[in-house]
Amino acid sequence: MTTIVAVKKNGIAAIAADTLTAFGNTRLIAAMDGSHDKILHCGDSHIGVCGSAAHHLVLANLLAKTPSVQLNSKADIFETFRKLHPVLKEECFLNPKEDEEDPYESSQITALIANASDIYGIYSMREVFEYTQFWAIGSGHEYAPGALHHAYSRHDSALDIARAGVEAGIAFDKN
Repeated sequence: MTTIVAVKKNGIAAIAADTLTAFGNTRLIAAMDGSHDKILHCGDSHIGVCGSAAHHLVLANLLAKTPSVQLNSKADIFETFRKLHPVLKEECFLNPKEDEEDPYESSQITALIANASDIYGIYSMREVFEYTQFWAIGSGHEYAPGALHHAYSRHDSALDIARAGVEAGIAFDKN
């Protein structure tokens, strides 16, 4: 189960995530998990990563070793993840296969990025989207946007809006 949301309002960007880790039917709650944070910190950016728990450790390691990481525009994010892709394959043994008909190899990563410049989403084939108000990823992404939409006009704080989105994912995502 993962719900990660990013919100931008009044010139402030916020990112939030649940803290649950699951192994099949087994739940590992934050109080029992020494590293339950799904948000990485890289320079002035915050990156919420969903999918395999391995992604978090792999990305944290690679981003820390890569001095030229730029995450302040769509072009910068694309270029960073384009450069990381061969490293993910060669050094971290990424399996880049998803569907045989996909036009590109997959990096198997879905993430939201929040920083002073904006909020962005990066997806498995290195597609980058820039969002003007909010977005959600993870298994709770079906529930979070409704709560984000509702909260956006009612709250001035990006953090309060982000909290509403994550809480909706936690409440309604069966995973």
